[in-house]
Amino acid sequence: MKIQIGLFFGGNSVEHEVSVISALQAFGQFDREKYTVLPIYISRNSEFYTGEAAGRIAEYQNPKALMAKCTQVFPVRLGDRVALLEQGAFGWKKKPYALLDVAFPVVHGTNVEDGALQGFFRTLGIPFVGCDVLPSAVGMDKYAQKLLYRSAGLPVLNALRLGAEEDREAFCGLAEKKLGYPMIVKPLDLGSSVGIRLAHDRAGLLEALDYAFSFAPEVVTEQAVQHLRELNCSVLGDREGARASEVEEPVMGDEILSYEDKYGSGGKGGKTGASKGMRGLKRLLPAPISPELRKSIQEAAVTAFQALDCCGVARIDFLMDGETGRYWVNEINTIPGSLSFYLWEPVGLPYPALLDELVKLALKRERRRGAFHHEIETGILAGFSGGSKGGKI
Repeated sequence: MKIQIGLFFGGNSVEHEVSVISALQAFGQFDREKYTVLPIYISRNSEFYTGEAAGRIAEYQNPKALMAKCTQVFPVRLGDRVALLEQGAFGWKKKPYALLDVAFPVVHGTNVEDGALQGFFRTLGIPFVGCDVLPSAVGMDKYAQKLLYRSAGLPVLNALRLGAEEDREAFCGLAEKKLGYPMIVKPLDLGSSVGIRLAHDRAGLLEALDYAFSFAPEVVTEQAVQHLRELNCSVLGDREGARASEVEEPVMGDEILSYEDKYGSGGKGGKTGASKGMRGLKRLLPAPISPELRKSIQEAAVTAFQALDCCGVARIDFLMDGETGRYWVNEINTIPGSLSFYLWEPVGLPYPALLDELVKLALKRERRRGAFHHEIETGILAGFSGGSKGGKI
């Protein structure tokens, strides 16, 4: 009997389009002998839609027309399964549109990758692919993850955090004292290089802060690496065992790797002219580094993955001084663009096999959770007779 997969993507995120690309890349790679895969598009209004049109990338050039071709659904718990209820003319229909065994989120950014969608799946009680709620949330917080990485003995850059309502001039003085120019300024909880600027002086720092605050209520400012080279490595597994992929070096078009580098230039192709996602990024693969450095990066990537108690597949990004060879953990992507399949193919793991392992890891985690008690007999409610003021028992 085939496993019923709900492939969730989109959502109210600035990385909405990237999610669509990543998910539909995966949609075509599942082993249809093992899985029935239902594409479930989450609109920017957080509505769920499914149907044949949801699985075709060309349809997303006109999202309103796409949604008109699809069926609006909503996931609910139904007995021991999770069902998709169908929206009818007079409310939700009683007969389920479909039943799901596993949720497979391929989402990027806030409101979806940051633990919000994972918490919804946890509440539903459905096995889901990827990191659990807490690792997803911490993995989106560029400051909190640095603290955990430092405690795990990993090298991280010095950084400062600032809220939108705090004194920016005072912060600039502190940053100049603690960090020095040049500095990188970026939103606390976004990915895909959105909202990032490089500052060389006070005026540039204030401008970079304004830009980053247009995307998030908190920002992180950190030291900029001289002679910058970026290295990325993916990790697959869980707390009991994880392994690293090949290491890549993205090719930057400017002083920092931008959104345009990742999804624009080099990302056009195919009959629809659609972006290829992270697959289309110009990269050196494998990265032109020594075997010793490659091994060190891979080991650090696995340590970073397990320090956050991650599960599934993630990509860990590193910053390196090209002259000294010194490197730092930059950040983790708990649901990486294109699921980093391009980093696994060089080490003998084709995309369908990667997806298969991710589903197995989700089911393994759910079996482990099923071994624990989630309720106890207390009798508290039986002895409670408090009124609306809620007196003590």
